[in-house]
Amino acid sequence: MFLYEENRCSMTYMYEYPEYLKIKLPKKTARRYPAYELYLYGEGNYAEENKNLLLTGIPVLFLPGNAGSYKQVRSLGSIALRKAEDIDFKYHFNFFSVNFNEELVALYGGSLQRQTKFVHECIKVILKLYRDQEFAPSSVAIVGHSMGGLVARALLTLKNFKPELINLLITQATPHIAPVMPLDKYLTDFYTAVNNHWILKAQDLRNLTTLSVAGGFRDYQVRSGLAFLPRLSQHDSALSVVSSAVPRAWASTDHLSIVWCKELILATIRAFFDLIDGNTRQITEDPKKRMSVLFHHFVRHPAKMFEENPETFTNLTGAFMWITVKGSKWTYSVYNDSDGKYFAFPLASHRKSYSHVYCENSMLDTSSWIYGCMNTNSSMCLEAADLSWRAELLPTTKVVMLKLLDYPSLSHIVIQVPPAAGNKYTLGCEFFKEDSRTVQLPVTHLFSFGLSSSKILLNSTGLLYNVQLQHFNQIYQAFKIYIDSHCQSLKERKPSVYRLHIPWSYEDSITVAKVPSLAEISAKLHTAQPHNDSSLPELIIYSSPDCQYEVILKTSLLQVLGQIVRFHAGAFPVYIVSNILLTYGGQLSTLRSTGQCSDFSLELVRTAKPYKVELLISIVVFLQGFNWFREIWESLSLPEVDAAVLSSQDAWFPLVSLILFLFGTGIAYWSGVFFSTSLRLFSSLWLTLIRPTELQKDKLITPRRLCGMISLALVSWTTCGAFAVLIIYLQYLFKVVKLHVTVKAEQNMHNRDSGHSKESSQNSSKHTVKAQSSVDSIPEATQSPSNSKTLAEAVNSLKMHITILNLFTWIVLLNLPSLIYWLKNLRYNVRLDPDPCRSTAIILVCILEILMNSSTSEVKSSKLLKIAAKVPLPLSVAMLAFGRMHLYRVPHFVTFSLLLHVLCCFV
Repeated sequence: MFLYEENRCSMTYMYEYPEYLKIKLPKKTARRYPAYELYLYGEGNYAEENKNLLLTGIPVLFLPGNAGSYKQVRSLGSIALRKAEDIDFKYHFNFFSVNFNEELVALYGGSLQRQTKFVHECIKVILKLYRDQEFAPSSVAIVGHSMGGLVARALLTLKNFKPELINLLITQATPHIAPVMPLDKYLTDFYTAVNNHWILKAQDLRNLTTLSVAGGFRDYQVRSGLAFLPRLSQHDSALSVVSSAVPRAWASTDHLSIVWCKELILATIRAFFDLIDGNTRQITEDPKKRMSVLFHHFVRHPAKMFEENPETFTNLTGAFMWITVKGSKWTYSVYNDSDGKYFAFPLASHRKSYSHVYCENSMLDTSSWIYGCMNTNSSMCLEAADLSWRAELLPTTKVVMLKLLDYPSLSHIVIQVPPAAGNKYTLGCEFFKEDSRTVQLPVTHLFSFGLSSSKILLNSTGLLYNVQLQHFNQIYQAFKIYIDSHCQSLKERKPSVYRLHIPWSYEDSITVAKVPSLAEISAKLHTAQPHNDSSLPELIIYSSPDCQYEVILKTSLLQVLGQIVRFHAGAFPVYIVSNILLTYGGQLSTLRSTGQCSDFSLELVRTAKPYKVELLISIVVFLQGFNWFREIWESLSLPEVDAAVLSSQDAWFPLVSLILFLFGTGIAYWSGVFFSTSLRLFSSLWLTLIRPTELQKDKLITPRRLCGMISLALVSWTTCGAFAVLIIYLQYLFKVVKLHVTVKAEQNMHNRDSGHSKESSQNSSKHTVKAQSSVDSIPEATQSPSNSKTLAEAVNSLKMHITILNLFTWIVLLNLPSLIYWLKNLRYNVRLDPDPCRSTAIILVCILEILMNSSTSEVKSSKLLKIAAKVPLPLSVAMLAFGRMHLYRVPHFVTFSLLLHVLCCFV
């Protein structure tokens, strides 16, 4: 999972001290949202000038994400301010930022609706600030980081929201498709509402231009596949890209660095300034222009400054020398040449033999350099079509590839070489047949485990190769590609550029390597190939002439596992709890059959078998492919199986579940070992400090415990359910540690007594005092069976309590985000509203108050024990079927199992 490139982003710095001016909100808004605030970003003189809020710029609103700060706007605000200074404030932007009190909205969804409504109020307040200005804006551009981007999209679901209030939305590492950790129902319901609205109302959203930028493989918090806007949403006004494919950035970013990555922020600010309409001095109202600007800066940069309507024809003037090049391949190096030149390539002689022409130029300026000429009679070309707009910028060169059939009217290709005072650069062109430069390389099978490889040798001396990777279309495939370059001579050469191009989404990655060298490239996908797409991923090699390239491809087992973790790590808690639940069921089963409770680790090994759980789920997923079964399933009002949903999203394959189950078994095993070791350490510490109590049987319900139960239920109802759950958990933990201490003390005493008994019997036999020996042994004989029976019962109870506590630990962990949210907002509201675990907490409090005082002796004789022992298996199946994408369902299954255990204590 962590095999990714190093951080290639540059840090953004402020030239002056950043200041955040708090915007006064209407009293009603401030009273309704006491935890939220709105700020205006500024620096130095600019901040001073804006203190009276007489704003004349273009408003942009920044929305921070999960636990994000409003101060994260400073990178955007500072760079935009410097660019405005460069053009003498002809245009400038006012960057606003919302303080969401650093709420954990990715883990607790109860405040997402509140945040959305507050942002709506902020937009109204911002637009009022410009009401009396000459060029007053009618809309606000929004930049949303992480969950801030989702909140921005949710604005359109509000009943009284006018869609024309926002015309541009840029999201950074926002999980659009699904939540990373679906820990409560409010979160999943919010996602469903937003995505359904965007799909159903796609026609109404045409005036909103949306750009989603994902962080690539460095972002292990939000995988880039989640950051792609839903495929069914508006095609012509939404764009999704990965930062590694963004021109002039070409770097993967982690979840936080996407906010300050200088290369990416520069691309964003350049796009903002190119989006300005000179007449209105605001962001253009033309959706087509907005999309073309974003495409220019984030998808394909032609190494030219953006022009809305570039001139098709241009005059080739200047006293430059004209040179005709008739060969099919041409390279030219220039250094400190004071004379400019035009190199003309006649196309008539090449059209029959070649299909394409490819040219490259290492001078990375923004001037035009390649033209198409239609003069067939003259050796000079006075008017030509500017083909520089067809070029593409790469890290070390700008390149252009033209299909000759697309330009039947062109007679010549002309390369302009300007005077190079003090500059050194190289140019190259070649004509070729597409087939001769395109080779196909079948990828190795997943189960080759990296032992076999696919190889191809590129012997030609061309400037470009295209290696098509066959059968590379699934997210669980991951490869290492080695490119070994050898050159004939040892002279200094330009670096080679290797580009992994994924045709169905903008997620390319670019590697620059010295020649000769051995370069290593990781090849893996963020999104699987759509079913209606037959294109092949390509490894494009922008090569150095006179060099030989060997491409070796191997399956990388580590990265395959990394892909599984990247796509399914959120489901780990379900698999871990499922394993513990199976072990718990096994312990109840052995208690029923043998009267003894088995050890957690031994029972886990015996009962946690994948085939017990996975087989049934796989059968259901298979049957859901048939209409008749789906109709029966829907008639029973059963939710869709999560594995079927993931399969429809191409994010699932049969072995994934087995691998995750084994991971879950491993984690459950080691968590059990850790738990037992921790308890042993606690009890040892306790024994050294406090004298242990004697073993005694507790009553299940006493008036005192009933009062505790009622008071914790009230705590849950009036404050926060997760808080009550934590209190009862700590009580239970204290009780188990206390029991562990008592058992340990009894065992020590029992061992000491038995040792003393052996010693005394040996002494008595030596002295042949038989009568005395029999007298001494009478109390031992009469005392031992009852003591050992009580001790064995206590050991059995302890083992059962440790498993229940292990299960309950995961419930506490899954409810922890809502507790943290409640604690952070305690000064604003004592009661968490809405509370995702209030009702579950009340039930759990009642269950655990009884369970912590129970013992295995009560359960052994229960008529319900047979049912209680068999129920955990179907519950584990149901948990894996319906809990992978809905983690909040996990506590319900565990609660039901524990409820049956409580009933066993009474029935």
